Amino acid sequence: MNQYTKNTLGIKSWAEDDRPREKLMLKGKSNLSDAELLAILIGSGSRSETAVGLSQRILQSVQNNLQELGRKNIADLMSFKGIGEAKAITIVAAMEIGRRRQLTNPIDRPQITGSSDAWNVIAPILMDLNHEEFWIILLNRANKVIGKEQISSGGVAGTVVDAKMIFRTALEKGPASGIILAHNHPSGNLKPSQADIDITKKLKQAGVNLDINVLDHLIIAGQSYYSFADDGAL
Repeated sequence: MNQYTKNTLGIKSWAEDDRPREKLMLKGKSNLSDAELLAILIGSGSRSETAVGLSQRILQSVQNNLQELGRKNIADLMSFKGIGEAKAITIVAAMEIGRRRQLTNPIDRPQITGSSDAWNVIAPILMDLNHEEFWIILLNRANKVIGKEQISSGGVAGTVVDAKMIFRTALEKGPASGIILAHNHPSGNLKPSQADIDITKKLKQAGVNLDINVLDHLIIAGQSYYSFADDGAL
């Protein structure tokens, strides 16, 4: 499909990977162009122009410079056909959030240098539970923690782990460059089960394919833990 056709046909007629919302869900926010991100804010275009086409036109008017777009007021934006008051307010609000983000001091994030650091991050969540939960710790390229996300919750004997959910979460919530897997054994037994070993190998390989490094898998049992990485089992 050429660019002209894309700009004139409705977004619902595009391949799913080309639709901005679906693309963000599938590939992560960093894989979208400025026009695609702006199109998500706008929501819809007109009969003759998609939201992406309209966004491209707006960006071209400011030489594709987001700093210049941030200087536009509601009236400026409403001068574009297809941009009413509600859409203009949405764009102005998003630009203001971006400006304030630049002024905000970043949160001091702990860096993971070994299994004990990962234990300190996740143990308060898992150590006292009487049922099993599976979590991931999300890391940036410097191995600093950018988030913790629960993947599943089960009974005393185990919990189901969905590889697709793990890596979708890593892309959406980060996007993360690395993850650490963690789950608890309410029984107090630190020895990994065959299912634990199998899922760890499966997720390690999936991470290689997606360029997301699975750095470790911790099993938490009360005040103690087992590390696949420390045991050379990863």
